[in-house]
Amino acid sequence: MVVEGARRRGGREPSLHQLRLFLVLAEELHFGRAAVRVFISQPALSQQIRALEERLNVPLLERRGGSLTLTSAGEALVGRAREVLDAMAKLLQVSDARASAVQGRLRVGSLGAEAAMSHATTVLDRLRNRHPHLEVEVRNLNFVEQFDALADGTVDAAFLRAPLPASFQSVELATEPRVICLPADDPLADKGELTLAQIADRAVVDMPPEVPRAWWDHLTVNPRPDGTSVRYGPVVRDTEAMVLAVLQKRAITFLPAAARRLYPRPGLTYVDCPELGNSVSCLAWLPANRDVPAVHALRAAARIGSSTLAGDARSGGLSARE
Repeated sequence: MVVEGARRRGGREPSLHQLRLFLVLAEELHFGRAAVRVFISQPALSQQIRALEERLNVPLLERRGGSLTLTSAGEALVGRAREVLDAMAKLLQVSDARASAVQGRLRVGSLGAEAAMSHATTVLDRLRNRHPHLEVEVRNLNFVEQFDALADGTVDAAFLRAPLPASFQSVELATEPRVICLPADDPLADKGELTLAQIADRAVVDMPPEVPRAWWDHLTVNPRPDGTSVRYGPVVRDTEAMVLAVLQKRAITFLPAAARRLYPRPGLTYVDCPELGNSVSCLAWLPANRDVPAVHALRAAARIGSSTLAGDARSGGLSARE
């Protein structure tokens, strides 16, 4: 029995360090080479192996002239020592994972359907898999709330669309073309591609005054390349109201190309317009919260394994690209 064996050895069990040294020596069968591999002196290695033999009360090595061989007990110990060390490594992995697991609650904001985008769901799934004890709450944000909710701490991080305020830090998650959203019976709706000049007479939905003007002017290309100003129409607070305004033929709007999938409506059509440029999806947070454990875990989930990731950056103040 194990207890009886320990009693015969005076209760002294082999240390993991001794087992590791023994395995290296069993591979090299040379004290000098083994000592070099484990970064200790040869006398120190010999002392540890003798101590291991004393603790096990059995010889592990035979020294004959200049050669070194394993005894039958030494050969038997090789496999068992590897099992012990492997088991300990697995135990430490489990304990490390438990120790590093983030718990508590993380509030993540989402501008409209941003959290439903494939890149966002990938980040959130990765976060939940790594930190199953972390409660993740996703809160829908409208155009007015999107920046304020992050600035005032209502949410800890948010999936937003660039450009972002200079007070935020962010990482780019994905880039896609922007499209024009038109009523399906608009004379331009059947065009495969449009220019900004072709829609110059169309009103574009507008934002409430609480929304940074620079953000919406950037997204609506105001002023236009020819210097003319955009003619704005009805004010909307969220994407659903925006789409409804187009359905009611009160205005047109511009959306990421994913809107074709996320906001399909009878009576609506989406037309390409290269002059609108790309739409950039970002994960944003406040610099002060960067290293809060839950936010740090979310940032790590966004950084690792994403082929579209651009890297951590501080927003250059409502600029199209950090």
